[in-house]
Amino acid sequence: MKYTDEQICTQLFDSPSEHHGAVSPPIYQTSLFSFETFEAFTEAQSAERENYVYTRGVNPTTEILENKLAMLERGEMCKCFGSGMGAISAIFHSLLKKGDHVLFMNTIYGPTQQLMEHLENFGIEHSFVTEDAESAIRPNTRIIYVESPGTMTMKVIDLMKIAATGMRHGIYTAIDNTWSTPIFQKPLTMGFDLSIHSLTKYIGGHSDVVGGAVIGKKNLVDRIFQYGFQLNGSVLSPHDASLIIRGLRTLPLRMKQHQANALRVIEYLKTKEEIAAIHHPSLEDDSSLVDNQMTGFSGLLSFELKEGGFEQVAAFINKLNVFKIGVSWGGYESLINSPIKRNNQAELENQGMASGLIRLSIGLESPELLISDLENGFHALKKDEILSKGEVASETK
Repeated sequence: MKYTDEQICTQLFDSPSEHHGAVSPPIYQTSLFSFETFEAFTEAQSAERENYVYTRGVNPTTEILENKLAMLERGEMCKCFGSGMGAISAIFHSLLKKGDHVLFMNTIYGPTQQLMEHLENFGIEHSFVTEDAESAIRPNTRIIYVESPGTMTMKVIDLMKIAATGMRHGIYTAIDNTWSTPIFQKPLTMGFDLSIHSLTKYIGGHSDVVGGAVIGKKNLVDRIFQYGFQLNGSVLSPHDASLIIRGLRTLPLRMKQHQANALRVIEYLKTKEEIAAIHHPSLEDDSSLVDNQMTGFSGLLSFELKEGGFEQVAAFINKLNVFKIGVSWGGYESLINSPIKRNNQAELENQGMASGLIRLSIGLESPELLISDLENGFHALKKDEILSKGEVASETK
Protein backbone atom coordinates (compact mmCIF):
# COMPACT_ATOMS: atom_id res chain seq x y z
CA MET A 1 0.00 0.00 0.00
CA LYS A 2 1.29 3.47 -0.91
CA TYR A 3 0.95 6.16 1.71
CA THR A 4 0.95 9.90 1.14
CA ASP A 5 3.59 12.03 2.83
CA GLU A 6 0.84 13.49 5.01
CA GLN A 7 -0.21 10.02 6.20
CA ILE A 8 3.37 9.08 7.00
CA CYS A 9 4.03 12.29 8.92
CA THR A 10 0.84 12.16 10.96
CA GLN A 11 -0.26 8.62 11.83
CA LEU A 12 1.83 5.89 10.18
CA PHE A 13 3.76 3.66 12.66
CA ASP A 14 2.22 5.39 15.71
CA SER A 15 0.23 2.23 16.64
CA PRO A 16 -2.03 3.54 19.46
CA SER A 17 -3.32 0.01 20.12
CA GLU A 18 0.19 -1.00 21.23
CA HIS A 19 0.38 1.90 23.70
CA HIS A 20 -2.93 1.76 25.57
CA GLY A 21 -4.59 3.94 22.92
CA ALA A 22 -2.14 6.80 23.26
CA VAL A 23 -2.40 9.04 20.18
CA SER A 24 1.13 10.33 20.73
CA PRO A 25 3.60 7.44 21.18
CA PRO A 26 5.26 7.25 24.61
CA ILE A 27 8.87 8.25 25.13
CA TYR A 28 10.93 5.19 26.09
CA GLN A 29 13.35 7.19 28.18
CA THR A 30 15.58 4.29 29.14
CA SER A 31 19.21 3.43 28.58
CA LEU A 32 18.71 -0.35 28.65
CA PHE A 33 16.13 -3.12 28.43
CA SER A 34 15.98 -6.06 30.87
CA PHE A 35 15.08 -9.70 30.17
CA GLU A 36 13.25 -12.48 32.00
CA THR A 37 15.97 -15.06 31.35
CA PHE A 38 19.66 -15.07 30.54
CA GLU A 39 18.91 -17.18 27.47
CA ALA A 40 16.58 -14.47 26.12
CA PHE A 41 19.20 -11.82 26.87
CA THR A 42 22.00 -13.58 25.03
CA GLU A 43 19.76 -14.31 22.06
CA ALA A 44 18.73 -10.65 21.80
CA GLN A 45 22.31 -9.48 22.24
CA SER A 46 23.48 -11.64 19.36
CA ALA A 47 21.32 -9.47 17.05
CA GLU A 48 21.53 -6.17 18.89
CA ARG A 49 20.74 -4.07 15.81
CA GLU A 50 17.34 -5.76 15.62
CA ASN A 51 16.38 -6.10 19.30
CA TYR A 52 15.86 -3.75 22.22
CA VAL A 53 18.98 -4.24 24.34
CA TYR A 54 20.64 -0.86 24.81
CA THR A 55 19.59 2.57 23.53
CA ARG A 56 22.98 2.94 21.85
CA GLY A 57 21.34 0.62 19.37
CA VAL A 58 17.56 0.35 19.01
CA ASN A 59 14.95 2.23 21.01
CA PRO A 60 11.14 2.06 20.40
CA THR A 61 10.64 5.84 20.24
CA THR A 62 13.56 6.43 17.92
CA GLU A 63 12.48 3.47 15.82
CA ILE A 64 9.10 5.11 15.09
CA LEU A 65 10.93 8.18 13.78
CA GLU A 66 13.28 6.04 11.71
CA ASN A 67 10.40 4.13 10.13
CA LYS A 68 8.63 7.36 9.21
CA LEU A 69 11.75 8.90 7.65
CA ALA A 70 12.55 5.74 5.68
CA MET A 71 9.03 5.68 4.28
CA LEU A 72 9.11 9.41 3.45
CA GLU A 73 12.34 9.02 1.49
CA ARG A 74 11.12 5.75 -0.12
CA GLY A 75 14.10 3.97 1.42
CA GLU A 76 14.40 0.54 3.04
CA MET A 77 16.01 1.67 6.30
CA CYS A 78 16.84 4.78 8.29
CA LYS A 79 19.24 5.34 11.18
CA CYS A 80 18.99 8.49 13.28
CA PHE A 81 21.92 10.23 14.95
CA GLY A 82 22.55 12.86 17.59
CA SER A 83 23.32 15.49 14.93
CA GLY A 84 23.56 15.97 11.20
CA MET A 85 27.35 15.82 11.43
CA GLY A 86 27.00 12.57 13.38
CA ALA A 87 25.16 11.13 10.38
CA ILE A 88 27.69 12.47 7.86
CA SER A 89 30.67 11.26 9.92
CA ALA A 90 29.13 7.81 10.24
CA ILE A 91 28.92 7.43 6.45
CA PHE A 92 32.57 8.26 5.92
CA HIS A 93 33.79 6.16 8.86
CA SER A 94 31.72 3.16 7.73
CA LEU A 95 32.32 3.15 3.98
CA LEU A 96 35.87 4.49 3.56
CA LYS A 97 39.32 3.06 4.16
CA LYS A 98 42.88 4.27 3.73
CA GLY A 99 43.56 5.16 0.12
CA ASP A 100 39.93 5.89 -0.83
CA HIS A 101 38.77 9.10 -2.49
CA VAL A 102 35.57 11.14 -2.05
CA LEU A 103 34.35 13.34 -4.90
CA PHE A 104 32.32 16.33 -3.70
CA MET A 105 29.90 18.05 -6.07
CA ASN A 106 28.36 21.52 -5.82
CA THR A 107 28.95 23.80 -2.80
CA ILE A 108 29.23 21.76 0.41
CA TYR A 109 28.47 22.46 4.08
CA GLY A 110 31.61 23.83 5.76
CA PRO A 111 31.94 21.28 8.62
CA THR A 112 31.65 18.44 6.09
CA GLN A 113 34.66 19.89 4.28
CA GLN A 114 36.51 20.27 7.57
CA LEU A 115 35.84 16.62 8.40
CA MET A 116 37.34 15.52 5.08
CA GLU A 117 40.40 17.67 5.67
CA HIS A 118 40.82 15.88 8.99
CA LEU A 119 40.43 12.48 7.33
CA GLU A 120 43.44 13.28 5.14
CA ASN A 121 45.44 12.36 8.26
CA PHE A 122 44.13 8.81 7.81
CA GLY A 123 44.99 8.53 4.12
CA ILE A 124 41.56 9.43 2.69
CA GLU A 125 41.56 11.81 -0.28
CA HIS A 126 38.92 14.20 -1.56
CA SER A 127 38.38 16.69 -4.36
CA PHE A 128 35.68 19.07 -5.58
CA VAL A 129 33.95 19.50 -8.91
CA THR A 130 31.08 21.75 -9.94
CA GLU A 131 29.08 19.54 -12.29
CA ASP A 132 30.93 16.95 -14.44
CA ALA A 133 31.47 13.94 -12.16
CA GLU A 134 32.58 11.63 -14.97
CA SER A 135 35.78 13.53 -15.71
CA ALA A 136 36.70 13.86 -12.02
CA ILE A 137 36.37 10.19 -11.01
CA ARG A 138 39.59 8.50 -9.94
CA PRO A 139 40.37 4.78 -9.77
CA ASN A 140 40.07 5.00 -5.97
CA THR A 141 36.84 7.07 -5.86
CA ARG A 142 34.55 5.41 -3.36
CA ILE A 143 31.80 7.99 -2.76
CA ILE A 144 30.28 10.82 -4.80
CA TYR A 145 28.87 13.22 -2.22
CA VAL A 146 26.43 15.92 -3.30
CA GLU A 147 24.39 18.83 -2.01
CA SER A 148 21.56 20.00 -4.23
CA PRO A 149 20.48 22.71 -3.76
CA GLY A 150 23.99 23.61 -2.66
CA THR A 151 25.11 25.43 0.44
CA MET A 152 24.88 29.25 0.36
CA THR A 153 24.30 29.64 -3.41
CA MET A 154 21.43 27.07 -3.62
CA LYS A 155 22.56 25.81 -7.05
CA VAL A 156 20.69 22.77 -8.41
CA ILE A 157 22.60 20.00 -10.20
CA ASP A 158 21.44 16.94 -12.16
CA LEU A 159 20.86 14.18 -9.59
CA MET A 160 19.75 11.50 -12.04
CA LYS A 161 22.93 11.96 -14.09
CA ILE A 162 25.09 11.72 -10.96
CA ALA A 163 23.28 8.59 -9.73
CA ALA A 164 23.72 6.95 -13.14
CA THR A 165 27.42 7.82 -13.12
CA GLY A 166 27.83 6.25 -9.68
CA MET A 167 26.04 3.06 -10.74
CA ARG A 168 28.11 2.77 -13.90
CA HIS A 169 31.37 2.96 -11.95
CA GLY A 170 30.27 1.05 -8.84
CA ILE A 171 30.63 4.15 -6.65
CA TYR A 172 28.33 5.00 -3.74
CA THR A 173 26.28 8.17 -4.17
CA ALA A 174 25.17 10.21 -1.16
CA ILE A 175 23.29 13.49 -0.92
CA ASP A 176 22.62 15.95 1.87
CA ASN A 177 18.88 16.44 1.27
CA THR A 178 18.28 18.80 4.19
CA TRP A 179 17.39 21.84 2.05
CA SER A 180 14.41 20.21 0.32
CA THR A 181 13.33 17.66 2.94
CA PRO A 182 11.66 14.46 1.66
CA ILE A 183 8.52 16.52 1.04
CA PHE A 184 10.07 18.33 -1.93
CA GLN A 185 12.80 15.94 -3.11
CA LYS A 186 13.33 12.16 -2.94
CA PRO A 187 16.84 11.36 -4.22
CA LEU A 188 16.60 7.60 -3.55
CA THR A 189 13.91 7.37 -6.23
CA MET A 190 16.44 8.88 -8.66
CA GLY A 191 19.04 6.21 -7.95
CA PHE A 192 21.03 7.65 -5.04
CA ASP A 193 22.31 5.16 -2.48
CA LEU A 194 22.01 7.39 0.60
CA SER A 195 20.02 10.45 1.60
CA ILE A 196 21.18 12.46 4.62
CA HIS A 197 19.34 14.97 6.79
CA SER A 198 20.05 17.40 9.54
CA LEU A 199 16.86 16.84 11.52
CA THR A 200 17.70 20.06 13.34
CA LYS A 201 16.37 22.03 10.38
CA TYR A 202 12.94 21.76 8.72
CA ILE A 203 12.07 18.26 9.91
CA GLY A 204 12.41 19.21 13.59
CA GLY A 205 11.13 22.64 12.66
CA HIS A 206 11.03 24.30 16.08
CA SER A 207 14.69 25.16 16.77
CA ASP A 208 14.66 23.10 19.95
CA VAL A 209 16.36 19.83 18.97
CA VAL A 210 19.52 18.63 17.21
CA GLY A 211 19.59 15.42 15.18
CA GLY A 212 20.57 13.71 11.95
CA ALA A 213 19.52 10.78 9.77
CA VAL A 214 20.79 8.49 7.00
CA ILE A 215 18.32 6.64 4.75
CA GLY A 216 18.95 4.06 2.02
CA LYS A 217 19.04 0.34 1.25
CA LYS A 218 18.97 -1.92 4.32
CA ASN A 219 22.34 -3.62 3.77
CA LEU A 220 24.11 -0.27 3.40
CA VAL A 221 22.41 1.54 6.28
CA ASP A 222 22.87 -1.50 8.51
CA ARG A 223 26.61 -1.31 7.87
CA ILE A 224 26.57 2.36 8.84
CA PHE A 225 24.50 1.38 11.90
CA GLN A 226 27.08 -1.19 12.97
CA TYR A 227 30.27 0.80 12.47
CA GLY A 228 29.40 4.48 12.17
CA PHE A 229 26.62 4.58 14.75
CA GLN A 230 27.21 2.01 17.48
CA LEU A 231 30.99 2.43 17.57
CA ASN A 232 31.06 6.22 17.21
CA GLY A 233 28.14 6.72 19.60
CA SER A 234 26.30 9.69 18.06
CA VAL A 235 23.02 8.60 19.68
CA LEU A 236 19.73 10.46 19.28
CA SER A 237 17.99 10.43 22.64
CA PRO A 238 14.40 9.09 22.86
CA HIS A 239 13.23 12.48 24.09
CA ASP A 240 14.77 14.25 21.09
CA ALA A 241 13.29 11.60 18.78
CA SER A 242 9.88 12.42 20.22
CA LEU A 243 10.39 16.14 19.54
CA ILE A 244 11.29 15.37 15.93
CA ILE A 245 8.23 13.10 15.55
CA ARG A 246 6.20 16.08 16.74
CA GLY A 247 7.88 18.21 14.10
CA LEU A 248 6.98 15.71 11.39
CA ARG A 249 3.26 16.10 12.19
CA THR A 250 3.22 19.55 10.59
CA LEU A 251 6.12 19.22 8.12
CA PRO A 252 4.00 19.11 4.91
CA LEU A 253 2.00 22.17 5.98
CA ARG A 254 5.03 24.10 7.19
CA MET A 255 6.98 23.47 3.98
CA LYS A 256 4.14 24.88 1.89
CA GLN A 257 4.11 28.02 4.03
CA HIS A 258 7.91 28.39 3.99
CA GLN A 259 7.71 28.15 0.20
CA ALA A 260 4.91 30.69 -0.15
CA ASN A 261 6.62 33.17 2.17
CA ALA A 262 9.99 32.80 0.43
CA LEU A 263 8.52 33.37 -3.02
CA ARG A 264 6.85 36.57 -1.78
CA VAL A 265 10.14 37.82 -0.32
CA ILE A 266 12.00 36.96 -3.54
CA GLU A 267 9.55 39.04 -5.59
CA TYR A 268 10.28 41.94 -3.27
CA LEU A 269 14.06 41.45 -3.49
CA LYS A 270 13.86 41.58 -7.28
CA THR A 271 12.84 45.23 -6.99
CA LYS A 272 15.92 46.30 -5.02
CA GLU A 273 18.64 48.00 -7.07
CA GLU A 274 21.17 47.32 -4.31
CA ILE A 275 21.10 43.59 -5.14
CA ALA A 276 23.38 42.03 -7.75
CA ALA A 277 21.95 38.48 -7.66
CA ILE A 278 19.39 36.34 -5.83
CA HIS A 279 20.00 32.63 -5.26
CA HIS A 280 17.06 30.22 -4.99
CA PRO A 281 16.09 27.15 -7.07
CA SER A 282 12.88 28.88 -8.20
CA LEU A 283 15.15 31.23 -10.19
CA GLU A 284 17.25 28.53 -11.92
CA ASP A 285 17.72 29.05 -15.66
CA ASP A 286 17.06 25.36 -16.38
CA SER A 287 13.55 25.03 -14.98
CA SER A 288 13.15 21.57 -16.54
CA LEU A 289 15.95 20.20 -14.37
CA VAL A 290 14.32 21.65 -11.25
CA ASP A 291 10.90 20.35 -12.24
CA ASN A 292 12.27 16.84 -12.88
CA GLN A 293 13.71 16.37 -9.41
CA MET A 294 11.96 18.81 -7.09
CA THR A 295 8.28 19.28 -6.26
CA GLY A 296 8.67 22.49 -4.28
CA PHE A 297 11.04 24.95 -2.63
CA SER A 298 12.03 25.57 0.94
CA GLY A 299 12.56 29.00 2.48
CA LEU A 300 16.37 29.14 2.42
CA LEU A 301 17.79 31.68 -0.04
CA SER A 302 20.61 34.14 -0.42
CA PHE A 303 21.34 37.38 -2.26
CA GLU A 304 24.40 39.45 -3.12
CA LEU A 305 24.78 43.14 -2.42
CA LYS A 306 26.31 45.06 -5.33
CA GLU A 307 28.60 46.92 -2.95
CA GLY A 308 29.48 44.12 -0.57
CA GLY A 309 31.94 43.86 2.27
CA PHE A 310 31.94 43.33 6.01
CA GLU A 311 30.83 46.89 6.85
CA GLN A 312 27.97 46.88 4.33
CA VAL A 313 26.73 43.44 5.36
CA ALA A 314 26.93 44.33 9.05
CA ALA A 315 25.08 47.61 8.47
CA PHE A 316 22.28 45.75 6.70
CA ILE A 317 21.95 42.95 9.23
CA ASN A 318 22.17 45.15 12.31
CA LYS A 319 19.13 47.16 11.27
CA LEU A 320 16.79 44.14 11.27
CA ASN A 321 14.51 43.27 14.17
CA VAL A 322 12.28 40.42 12.99
CA PHE A 323 15.10 38.43 11.39
CA LYS A 324 17.30 36.98 14.12
CA ILE A 325 21.07 36.70 13.66
CA GLY A 326 22.26 33.14 14.10
CA VAL A 327 23.45 29.88 12.62
CA SER A 328 21.25 27.06 11.35
CA TRP A 329 17.92 27.45 9.54
CA GLY A 330 14.62 25.69 8.94
CA GLY A 331 12.85 26.64 12.15
CA TYR A 332 9.64 28.63 12.58
CA GLU A 333 11.63 31.85 13.01
CA SER A 334 13.29 33.87 10.24
CA LEU A 335 17.08 34.07 10.44
CA ILE A 336 19.80 36.06 8.72
CA ASN A 337 23.50 35.30 8.37
CA SER A 338 26.48 35.85 6.11
CA PRO A 339 29.77 34.01 5.54
CA ILE A 340 31.70 37.31 5.49
CA LYS A 341 34.12 38.04 8.32
CA ARG A 342 36.50 40.96 8.78
CA ASN A 343 39.41 39.11 7.16
CA ASN A 344 38.08 36.36 4.88
CA GLN A 345 37.07 38.14 1.67
CA ALA A 346 39.82 36.48 -0.41
CA GLU A 347 38.86 33.08 0.96
CA LEU A 348 35.22 33.61 -0.03
CA GLU A 349 36.24 34.66 -3.53
CA ASN A 350 38.29 31.47 -3.88
CA GLN A 351 35.15 29.51 -2.98
CA GLY A 352 33.13 31.38 -5.59
CA MET A 353 31.12 33.40 -3.06
CA ALA A 354 30.55 37.14 -3.22
CA SER A 355 31.74 39.24 -0.28
CA GLY A 356 28.27 40.76 -0.08
CA LEU A 357 26.45 37.44 0.19
CA ILE A 358 23.63 37.38 2.77
CA ARG A 359 21.58 34.28 3.60
CA LEU A 360 17.95 34.38 4.66
CA SER A 361 15.98 31.57 6.26
CA ILE A 362 12.39 32.60 5.69
CA GLY A 363 10.26 31.48 8.63
CA LEU A 364 6.54 31.37 9.27
CA GLU A 365 5.96 35.05 10.02
CA SER A 366 3.86 37.02 7.55
CA PRO A 367 5.75 38.01 4.38
CA GLU A 368 4.59 41.61 4.85
CA LEU A 369 6.30 41.74 8.24
CA LEU A 370 9.51 40.27 6.81
CA ILE A 371 9.55 42.62 3.83
CA SER A 372 9.05 45.61 6.12
CA ASP A 373 12.00 44.45 8.20
CA LEU A 374 14.23 44.00 5.15
CA GLU A 375 13.39 47.55 4.10
CA ASN A 376 15.18 48.69 7.27
CA GLY A 377 18.28 46.86 6.11
CA PHE A 378 18.29 48.45 2.68
CA HIS A 379 17.78 51.86 4.26
CA ALA A 380 20.95 51.24 6.30
CA LEU A 381 22.99 50.87 3.11
CA LYS A 382 22.78 54.60 2.49
CA LYS A 383 26.29 55.97 2.50
CA ASP A 384 25.62 58.39 5.33
CA GLU A 385 24.90 55.42 7.65
CA ILE A 386 28.36 53.88 7.20
CA LEU A 387 31.27 55.80 8.67
CA SER A 388 34.21 56.67 6.45
CA LYS A 389 36.50 54.69 8.73
CA GLY A 390 34.78 51.51 7.69
CA GLU A 391 33.04 51.08 11.00
CA VAL A 392 29.32 50.36 11.26
CA ALA A 393 27.29 53.37 12.36
CA SER A 394 26.47 53.38 16.01
CA GLU A 395 22.74 53.40 15.35
CA THR A 396 21.58 49.85 16.12
CA LYS A 397 18.32 47.97 16.49
